[in-house]
Amino acid sequence: MWYQISLEALSWSELNKKCHELFEKAKSNPKGLRFAELKTLCECIGMSCDRVAGSHFIFKIEDPFFLISIQTMKDGKAKPYQVRQLLNYMEENSLDTKE
Repeated sequence: MWYQISLEALSWSELNKKCHELFEKAKSNPKGLRFAELKTLCECIGMSCDRVAGSHFIFKIEDPFFLISIQTMKDGKAKPYQVRQLLNYMEENSLDTKE
């Protein structure tokens, strides 16, 4: 089941809470994060979808510059190594989505 979280529909406090929950979920179980949740987590830290190339969604952020290519697995989950790449970037740059 695919779902997309509409960030525009959330208030600032709800957005911070949702982003923080996704960050904690990703940290505790990178293998269990759904692709849509990884896309939302990218957006939570200010990344934008630069382009889509086949099954790859390319997200980027300018300051500090980071580019990540993410794709879904057949079961709808994100690839764990891509979740870890994003978490490493977030931790290295103190982007931990605190409430």
